[in-house]
Amino acid sequence: QADIQARAPGVFTRKSLSGFLHRYTTGTPYLLALTRQTQRFDLEGQPAGELAAEHREAATAELARRRAIVEERRAAEQTAQREAQAAQRQQHEAEQQGRRERALLLRAFESSTLTRANFCALKGLNDSSLDTLLAQARQEAAERPAWAEDRPPPRRDDGRRPGPGPNGRQNGLPNGQPNRQPNRQPNGPPNVQPSMQPSMQPDGRPSGRPSGRPGAERSARGPSRPR
Repeated sequence: QADIQARAPGVFTRKSLSGFLHRYTTGTPYLLALTRQTQRFDLEGQPAGELAAEHREAATAELARRRAIVEERRAAEQTAQREAQAAQRQQHEAEQQGRRERALLLRAFESSTLTRANFCALKGLNDSSLDTLLAQARQEAAERPAWAEDRPPPRRDDGRRPGPGPNGRQNGLPNGQPNRQPNRQPNGPPNVQPSMQPSMQPDGRPSGRPSGRPGAERSARGPSRPR
């Protein structure tokens, strides 16, 4: 403080300079520098004496205290966020459960053969409460088709959606054209007619009868000779 007043006489008051130095020396960057350095430096940036061990230890303890406060605050914010999300889910589930119960009440009222008074006695409701619940259930039932329109159409068993494909094709085929696929065996390749194999004599030589394949008759007769 004396060095600063000597360099700039009359510029800073003792009170303002003390407040500035207090804020600077208690800041986190200054404390981190204390834990990493071994010497102090003057206003010119030159070494000005060895840093005391107790000052380094005090800076380390203060940083640990501040870190604990930050972690505690972060944990409290995360806990509050999880609790708010859980409360929101519970409220949504309660609203959905109320919708289902009102829909069941409306269905039971419309299909019941009891009188209105007996139905109220069965459900434990008075007349005004029944009217309120039924009106709300009818309004929710009228809104339900609007939700269903937003849902995508159901998929077929093969994973494709029903309906015409591009260029007026039905599922990728021209309209009216059957989907011709090779007959396949379960878990096997398409059925292929086996080719005729040449009959063999007991000694392993071909009998000379054609096998049904190209070149089979020539191979049965033996290699051709040039004429």
